[in-house]
Amino acid sequence: MKFAIMGSGGVGGYFGARLAEAGENVTFIARGRHLAAMQRDGLHVSSIKGDVVVKPVKATDDPATLGEVDCVIVAVKAWQVREAAETIRPLVGPDTLVLPLENGVEAADILAEVLGEAPVLEGLCGILAWRESPGHIRHAGVDPFVRFGERDNRTSERTARLKATFDKAHGVSAEIPDDIVVAQWSKFLFICAMSGIGSLCRAPIGITRQLPETRALIQGMLEEIHQVAHGHGVAFPGDAVSRAMQFIDAMPADSTSSMQRDILAGEPSELESQNGAVVRLGRAVGVETPIHAAVYAALLPQELAARGELSF
Repeated sequence: MKFAIMGSGGVGGYFGARLAEAGENVTFIARGRHLAAMQRDGLHVSSIKGDVVVKPVKATDDPATLGEVDCVIVAVKAWQVREAAETIRPLVGPDTLVLPLENGVEAADILAEVLGEAPVLEGLCGILAWRESPGHIRHAGVDPFVRFGERDNRTSERTARLKATFDKAHGVSAEIPDDIVVAQWSKFLFICAMSGIGSLCRAPIGITRQLPETRALIQGMLEEIHQVAHGHGVAFPGDAVSRAMQFIDAMPADSTSSMQRDILAGEPSELESQNGAVVRLGRAVGVETPIHAAVYAALLPQELAARGELSF
């Protein structure tokens, strides 16, 4: 298959490299020093599942030069999805799949608003990875997985073909869940709580899950998200909160979320798409979310400063 990777950081860089390693036609869309390093030295992935080097690598900052592709993997930050959707328009033909792998639960809606419903899948991934330096991705935790499906949960030949392609890639587990919306919210459940507590406390998950005071906050955030999901008709299993906490407990002690790392670096983050989204989506169905509201309010000044909207 012919893939374009829109966003070539930890997520896009890793999964794109694995697809290229498996022999797929993969082009990375990047810019600046990261693009220059890839074009000069290839893409290097240091991974607990085995290292991979893609060299030479197909990489560009101009998607319009690629023509239509079979699949666009959208792996930008959640707040960049609308801009990314406009950028990838030249890549999307009548048979193209657009697979979002963002945190949060709103990326597919945004992509469909810009590109139409037809090409867009629902999707998510799990991985602890980041761009360590230009041209170099570090995968440090979590067995990488992708989960995707049609937005109405119907079976389709195109999703089966995409899964078969991912199945050929080393270091990737692919699944088409029975209910992709439940799968999406299940990830949102734990990653949003992890992002919120880590960003607020400036500590890795091993610390915040250990202290009774911060563990109680994590538990409270999980329960609020569960209530919001129920308000939106998400058919969570009864043990969703306990399973999310089990996942958090199983993560490497030094794990941090991408949102936390962005906030610590003073960069724009996914605050609006994670804790802010819980507050917004809760309000839409009359569900109070006081813990997420407090986390969002506490982090908002720094977020606005990182975006140049506030100075202090």
